[in-house]
Amino acid sequence: MSTTIGPSATHPERQIDLPIEGMTCTSCAARIERRLNKLEGVTATVNYATETARVSFPEGLDTAALVAEVEAAGYSARLPATAHVHDGATAIDQGPDPTRALQDRLTASAALTLPVLLMSMVPALQFDNWQWLSLTLAAPVVVWGAWPFHKAAWTNLRHGTATMDTLISVGTIAALGW
Repeated sequence: MSTTIGPSATHPERQIDLPIEGMTCTSCAARIERRLNKLEGVTATVNYATETARVSFPEGLDTAALVAEVEAAGYSARLPATAHVHDGATAIDQGPDPTRALQDRLTASAALTLPVLLMSMVPALQFDNWQWLSLTLAAPVVVWGAWPFHKAAWTNLRHGTATMDTLISVGTIAALGW
């Protein structure tokens, strides 16, 4: 009878769930996964929906190297928050809601878009040079409201890739120019 020693017995591995920030589509997740898997002894799977990377890595590799590799790909990662025990209950400090800024952008953009839509579709609301007011209201939506897309498109351009952010950014700028 022969026994086979698995790779985990000869090379002890550690595992970590690494929170990833800045992913906007599944191609971002695939890019991070490829980048992490290029490290020797590292096996990573990135989940776009949960914005985490489950990484198995050799005992000798520092977790800061994993974070540095994700950041080199153009995204941000942080080591997971530690759980704090307080009065017998476990609590994890979540910090401020990261979607709040996006909700505010959406609300302001919708408020600026509604008058443009109404003036464009209802002839009774059109007055002399109404197009200039429409441009004045639409420009902040295209520039400020879509800024996360423009920023992500620029980052992807610097890394030599195109994602859905690139399509959205180019499309909104082209629509404004038209």
